[in-house]
Amino acid sequence: MRTLRSTIPLKSVTTEYRQSLPDTQNRDAAEILGANVPILQVGISNFRLPLRVMSAKGDPISLEVSVTGTVSLGADKKGINMSRIMRIFYEFKDRVFTPELLEEILIAYKEKIGSSRARLKLGFSYPIIKKSLRSDMEGYQYYEVAYEGILDDLGRFRKQIHFDFVYSSACPCASDLSEHARETRGQYAIAHSQRSKARVSIEVRPGKTVNIEDLQAICDKALLTETQVMVRREDEQAFAELNGDQTKFVEDAARLLYEAIDSDPRISDFQVACAHLESLHSHDAVAVINKGVDHGFPGHIDDFRSLIC
Repeated sequence: MRTLRSTIPLKSVTTEYRQSLPDTQNRDAAEILGANVPILQVGISNFRLPLRVMSAKGDPISLEVSVTGTVSLGADKKGINMSRIMRIFYEFKDRVFTPELLEEILIAYKEKIGSSRARLKLGFSYPIIKKSLRSDMEGYQYYEVAYEGILDDLGRFRKQIHFDFVYSSACPCASDLSEHARETRGQYAIAHSQRSKARVSIEVRPGKTVNIEDLQAICDKALLTETQVMVRREDEQAFAELNGDQTKFVEDAARLLYEAIDSDPRISDFQVACAHLESLHSHDAVAVINKGVDHGFPGHIDDFRSLIC
């Protein structure tokens, strides 16, 4: 087999050489494959890097972040330079990330790539120290979070936060039936409960700030039965008492969260999706509720399997 070798060793790349390289993505419309139509989103998903995220106390926390960056592509344009999405983002990698910073990055995307719309989403696990219910122990609870920024054709910026909250849900029906068995037949019974998840998505009003710790506190106060990190027997007993006092159907959980989030003036729009991973049934119980703002969150999710915890 013949091995091809360059007759001219390339030790460095000059400007002239770079300009001589073929630019396949920027060829004219005649070379577009398929229908010559606009593309709503095109870019890169799940490129990862360490970034600093601001905590509620003002201290930056270093985390591994998964980034999705997309822009729009008009008709008559074959493609975008995908690596430019990442290269532009890397210009901001030493900054401390907040939802507000996303606007600056999206403006750079639109200007340097030449698109009319741009979207950016940063996903990460965020740690918060949580104390045990009765003992003196504490440990890190991790929350799945995403910052999302959207810049439309008119330059309007929207900042959103998506937050997953895992809690326990004890069934009110099973609780009443268990008490009925005890009172009428002297039969000991235990109501079923299960690990459950709420995905809270909010849009923050311009000029306002909502921290991850704020969202955790809102969800915790509304539902009261967050899963625990570190427990002794007294903590497990306290958790059992909480579940007995705070039984809830999935409909109840969605409405409790709606009430808590709707009362926060910093939040202009929101959506709540809950899933109770039933221990009685072979299927899950799910619910979705939103504020109902025009052109806001849609009020549905397509795949509830993403709420498995």
